[in-house]
Amino acid sequence: MAQILGKFSPEDFLRHYWQKKPLLIRQAIPDFVSPLSPEELAGLACEEDVPARLILESAGERPWMLRHGPFVESDFTSLPESGYSLLVTDCEKLIPDLMNLVERFRFIPDWRIDDLMISYAPAGGSVGAHIDEYDVFLLQAHGTRRWMIEYPPRNTDFVPDLDIRLLECFEPTEEWILEPGDMLYLPPGVPHHGVAVDDCMTFSIGFRAPLLQELASGVTDRLITRMDATARFSDPDLKVAANPGALAAPTRTKLRALLHEVLNQEDAVLDQLIAETLSERPIDHAGFYPENEALTASELRAILEDGEETLMRTPAARMILLDGPAGAGVLAYDGQSLSLHADALPLAQILTRKVFYDSAEILAATESESAAILLSRLFEAGIVQWHPHLLED
Repeated sequence: MAQILGKFSPEDFLRHYWQKKPLLIRQAIPDFVSPLSPEELAGLACEEDVPARLILESAGERPWMLRHGPFVESDFTSLPESGYSLLVTDCEKLIPDLMNLVERFRFIPDWRIDDLMISYAPAGGSVGAHIDEYDVFLLQAHGTRRWMIEYPPRNTDFVPDLDIRLLECFEPTEEWILEPGDMLYLPPGVPHHGVAVDDCMTFSIGFRAPLLQELASGVTDRLITRMDATARFSDPDLKVAANPGALAAPTRTKLRALLHEVLNQEDAVLDQLIAETLSERPIDHAGFYPENEALTASELRAILEDGEETLMRTPAARMILLDGPAGAGVLAYDGQSLSLHADALPLAQILTRKVFYDSAEILAATESESAAILLSRLFEAGIVQWHPHLLED
């Protein structure tokens, strides 16, 4: 995995900066050249189902007007010379080769990685002073941008009645000009403001932290589906009520006990439900990937042995591996999970550890029937796919 933290090791970065304080890294990727041009980004924003936004500082019907894609060519030709920004999220899910860049950040667990957003702005363009609720690495990809931050944060009130959340007061404490290959890390809640010095593109690699409410909802929803749908409360020992409108103490005790029985699960069960919840895809990008044809395990292996195709993880897919006792385990993907036979665990470890797969390694890991069936099942489910291009270093 290529280094992206300059003089810092991943261990040093996580210990001293992650979720703690900002860090500027000059030439995180030396001589970086954007794999995407501004024109190609605009073309992507015209595609159906691509999450694209235009932010117009003053040229819209109202200040800081937000427009959502898909766009058409005239939307861009009618823009002013400055005062706007184009943002496209989930770019690594739409362009598989961008996973090569995301791979550099995999010293952080996959379940925390949200997406790669690419933004373009002409000279003077920005999206205003704001805060993000997630960790973000801001990699300058093309042109130059002036970044200003307020750290420690002092002002977190927002301007009312805008399409986007902008800070009412922003008093920068530090600023830098970032050139291609430079990168700024910001933990959640740090006010920041980026202004294009010239035509520029910034790659934002964001890391999600699930809301506890969402996590609890996902786990409890799954617990409910595991329950006996016919089970009901019963009270054969019911006594005459002193007040029919009251919930008697013995009844409350019994109801609490029933709920505790549902919620009091073994750690392994809760781990599995948590992994299923975290593996859900927030957005379905299935339309951007060729649909995998149904292949048997032996047919898949034959194609890999032929050497003309290689496999990769589908960029939008999320897989989470739980190691279990006695060499077994659980693999969660797309909100569901599979119990793994010990023979299939080495394959699951390869599939979750890497993004682009070496065919010889996959073939060696699928010699057992259980592993070969697992690969076939994940291929059919669209969790792994054929790599659209030859692997590049």
